[in-house]
Amino acid sequence: MKLLFKQRFFSWLDSYDIFDETGNVVFQVEGRISWGHCLEIYNMAGLHLGTVKEEVLTFLPRFRIYVADQLMGEIRKEFTFFRPKFTLDFNGWTVEGNFWQWDYEVMNGSETIMRASKRLWNFTDTYEIDVVKPENVLYSLMIVLAIDAAKCSSGND
Repeated sequence: MKLLFKQRFFSWLDSYDIFDETGNVVFQVEGRISWGHCLEIYNMAGLHLGTVKEEVLTFLPRFRIYVADQLMGEIRKEFTFFRPKFTLDFNGWTVEGNFWQWDYEVMNGSETIMRASKRLWNFTDTYEIDVVKPENVLYSLMIVLAIDAAKCSSGND
């Protein structure tokens, strides 16, 4: 399943529309006022599905992933000198790729969970997400949101 993740152009807070392959909006992401990034994900019926919330007062960006109100895991940016690196503590998955080029994959061992790439030369942040199994769509979206927010927090946007 492919998703197109587009930040809204006129938005004070981080807000995104998530489109499916046919151009229909399938999720909406609304930024909330808080210390650090707080992104809430809704389906098109308005049901709250999950939250990506930045932990504040940390040396490097760290985000917790909640489905409904249950903590499911976290993603954190690691200290490196030459290339960005993220550690994912969620379902035993790992995140690998070229973060300078905005291309990365989430893996479960040798199995690909999803691939994400940023489309350059757009007015707003726009990603293409290719999720292998439909049951991993929400999780994949949350990981991409966290990485995008982490890169913004550290000034690597």
